[in-house]
Amino acid sequence: MTRIPVRRAIISVADKTGLLPFARRLSSAGVEIVSSGGTADALEADGVAVTRISEVTGFRDVLGGRVKTLHPSVHGAILADPTNPGHVADLEGLGVDPVQLVVVNLYPFVETISRPGVTLAQAIEQIDIGGPTMIRAAAKNHAAVGVVVGPDQYAGVADAVEQGGLDAEHRRTLAREAFFHTAAYDAAIVGYLEGDLGERMVVALERDDLLRYGENPHQAAASYRVASGGGWWTRARQIQGKAMSYNNLADAEAAWRLANDLSGAAAVVVKHMNPCGAAEADGTFNAFSAAWDCDPLSAFGGVIALREELDEATARALADRFVEVVIAPSLAPGTAEILALRPALRVLEAPVPDGGDLDMRRVDGGMLVQERDVVDSDPATWELVAGPQPAPGVLDDLRFAWAVTAHTRSNAIVVSHGLQAVGVGAGDQSRVGAAERALARAGDRASGGVAASDAFFPFRDGLDVLADAGITAIVEPGGSRKDDEVIDAAEEREISLFFAGRRHFRH
Repeated sequence: MTRIPVRRAIISVADKTGLLPFARRLSSAGVEIVSSGGTADALEADGVAVTRISEVTGFRDVLGGRVKTLHPSVHGAILADPTNPGHVADLEGLGVDPVQLVVVNLYPFVETISRPGVTLAQAIEQIDIGGPTMIRAAAKNHAAVGVVVGPDQYAGVADAVEQGGLDAEHRRTLAREAFFHTAAYDAAIVGYLEGDLGERMVVALERDDLLRYGENPHQAAASYRVASGGGWWTRARQIQGKAMSYNNLADAEAAWRLANDLSGAAAVVVKHMNPCGAAEADGTFNAFSAAWDCDPLSAFGGVIALREELDEATARALADRFVEVVIAPSLAPGTAEILALRPALRVLEAPVPDGGDLDMRRVDGGMLVQERDVVDSDPATWELVAGPQPAPGVLDDLRFAWAVTAHTRSNAIVVSHGLQAVGVGAGDQSRVGAAERALARAGDRASGGVAASDAFFPFRDGLDVLADAGITAIVEPGGSRKDDEVIDAAEEREISLFFAGRRHFRH
């Protein structure tokens, strides 16, 4: 493909990572470098020849540096089509040579607003004007100009310049990245000024990976990340195993968030976005064993999340089971070699999930957006409305069951005994049905245990089903028109009943 030699470049960067070696390579290749402000100072201090923007425009910087490059001599040089005689004549009239390369990255707006205590005035001052204008001009004119927006592009661009210039495909790729770069920058500004759940929302997503398929083999799928955000996925590291699938990613998200809402050496087993096992115990291996024993049949082919380090005993137990994914904050020495015996097993090291982002769901023609549900599992905030004050161990079991229930699809009932989920009733259309499902899985383990319900009991029948199985304490949100009936039933059945005052539906 036709290469366009680079004879003149504009460089203006806020992030000066890798700038000096890149600029030296351009200069050595015979490229005239036009620059301004701190970028020009840095280049000159390094001995790189620089033409100052003010020499091109004939004007000094004004408004404290807010206006440096907004001038026809700059944008004419970027936007000129060298095949258009009128454009060529206009440049000759301005006395300006065309530019073949624009290297610009923008004021650190996202980094600024991420700092605690930043003021609106400080944020506004980090909204770049001249930079996006030059980037968009160069991207528009990519038939004749290359545009670089990040240090990760420097090496490839310098190689191309040294080999005679950027070819058409390279320039087009750079232009696509540049337009996305400015779009994501503007999205961050809109998000900051609008605030959460504002009148307008712009979300810029970058593709992480093309997936083999979606929920089913006939559906194409890909994973994306928010361009201006973090999230635990961006900092997670896959140690081994096959590529993550669409369903793996969804289940891993559910498992890791639940694990981090529990305490101590907790373990979670998730299948089809629902926990089918969860436990807190003394040590990761004990927690994993208890979580698996909740429902071993459903755990087959599940996703495992471990809140503390994956140790050798747990690794050996995992190597003997069919598991799709295991997530932990770290791996103890020697465990990677054990897990390698199951080369298809996906093993992830992951940080604690972020908590303050928005939860989004696609609907036809738009999005449903809500604050992420925060699980408050402190029994001290609950109201005891019936029955005796339970022992501290029972309260701790209720706290555990409440957290697991909040991560279970509605309608949800979780039965727990000794900080082990022994029965999970998920996704039932009736609360009685959810209770019956949980108890069917729990069997005799329900006797003497506790239960949590993600929403109120509309009638006493759900509580009666749990009481018949030997449940001694229940936590639910309260708020039903039939609360008095449910409270009376709890008194009658001698069950400690707590109202948490908050519902945790998960549709």
